[in-house]
Amino acid sequence: MRTSFRSGRDECAAWLTLPDGPGPHPAVVLVHGGGATHAMMLGQYETWFSAAGFAVLAFDFRHLGESGGEPRQLVSQRRYARDVDAALAFARARPEIDAGRIALWGTSFGASHVLAAAARHPSLAAAVVQCPVFSGRAVVARAGLRHLARFAGPIVSDLVRSALRLPRRYVPLVGRPGDLAFVNQPGALEGWESVTPDGYEFDNRITAASGLAMVFYNAAAQAPRVRCPLLICACDRENLIDPSIAVAVAEEAPRAELKHYDADHFTVYHPPVVEKAVADQLDFLAVHLTE
Repeated sequence: MRTSFRSGRDECAAWLTLPDGPGPHPAVVLVHGGGATHAMMLGQYETWFSAAGFAVLAFDFRHLGESGGEPRQLVSQRRYARDVDAALAFARARPEIDAGRIALWGTSFGASHVLAAAARHPSLAAAVVQCPVFSGRAVVARAGLRHLARFAGPIVSDLVRSALRLPRRYVPLVGRPGDLAFVNQPGALEGWESVTPDGYEFDNRITAASGLAMVFYNAAAQAPRVRCPLLICACDRENLIDPSIAVAVAEEAPRAELKHYDADHFTVYHPPVVEKAVADQLDFLAVHLTE
């Protein structure tokens, strides 16, 4: 069911999928990855989780996909945090959902938003993350300072344009090695394309100043404050971020459980790995949402 909820002055496009049978149901709120949208592979998780008896709420962050917000393709940790909070409030207010049995699920950079939200919301029943990018700083560090320096001009230009209320300066989000793109690790562009459905036009750009905010975003520091059960599905061949960060978060979060998969950042979305990861996620959610 296509719906929406308000966050700030804008509307977030949302999709509510209900399981068979009478409610109120335990629920999972899905948080997509950085620069991605609901259209990019979240549908399969809606299907699997609802078939297991969970209500599922998915949404597009403001400035992305079908949600409102100007300028387009703005990546803002603070705004996205408010969007997650608004999604949780919307889910709790739905009569079909049991407000006391709600979990957050996040993938890729969405894992950062889930970890930070779990630290803010001790009443969450559980949280699940997969192929987690817990630190924007670490992604930039992996690319190297020389790569970051190439964005100094576009970032300054975008900041000036924003202050003067002029059209924003954009740069590619993902590209091939050597490209002027914020993420240009080997296999990244092909990986993004692998989660983009046929006929869908992925808007491969972000406002240049968005990258500056990413440098200072380190959700991993919130791990000790996460009180709910946390499942971390980590990829042992992670190619966007140092996989040891996921291990460190699992050690610091009081109730974390860590699962390892022979996958890179993108193969975790596809068979055969995705079936194993989702089975583990469903087992975890069944324990913590249906007790």
